[in-house]
Amino acid sequence: MSADGGFDHPASEADALFFVSCARPWLTARFVRPQRMLSWALARPGFQTADQVVWLEVEDDDLPVTVDPAALLEARMQAAGFGDAVGMMTSRDVRRRRVAGAASGGASARCLATVGLGNASRVGEPSPPPREAWGTINLLVACSVPLTDAALVEALSIAVEARTAAVMASGRAVDGGAATGTGTDCVVVAAPLGDPAANFAGLHTDVGVAIGAAVYEAVKNGACDWMAHTKDHNSADEGRP
Repeated sequence: MSADGGFDHPASEADALFFVSCARPWLTARFVRPQRMLSWALARPGFQTADQVVWLEVEDDDLPVTVDPAALLEARMQAAGFGDAVGMMTSRDVRRRRVAGAASGGASARCLATVGLGNASRVGEPSPPPREAWGTINLLVACSVPLTDAALVEALSIAVEARTAAVMASGRAVDGGAATGTGTDCVVVAAPLGDPAANFAGLHTDVGVAIGAAVYEAVKNGACDWMAHTKDHNSADEGRP
């Protein structure tokens, strides 16, 4: 992985699914070939065909109440030459991204995630304003197996399930119990174009196992990093006169 804007070099089959570049405020995942994607990303949501997914790092001052986040992201993506990419926005330092890969049978998957839990919440419970700075989970998970649109929907559900399990395992608590995510998470799933496409991507399939394992590891590692970093920051603040 490169921190200076250059793309990383793959070390395994999972690593070869996409290349990662980090040059703040942008974090980029680039595919060699266009992929079929599904997400609720701010830029190009829904079913899309794209060869890049980007994260834009923003600060509170970038998003006053009068600013439309989607319009801001689109404008900055166009200016940076990312107009055809699927785009997400994060307040997390993109240098603290986490990457994880997994394989099962003949399928592999790779996840790239930025993880903040300041906006943590529990499903089915009211969400009060965050106590700390805004923080959210934005992730891409790509697999090596072509998927039908129906299977891509199922893959998205597996990624969300793995995200939830990882957040719960991190120990992050909110009023009402363990956090299950944040109020502004975003998930992108990607699969190569081509035939034959798998009709299923559930928990009992190799591709579902690989997707779940990659997302779980990346999000859990990112959540633990966020909690440790936040604890250190708060301890430093408490020690100041």
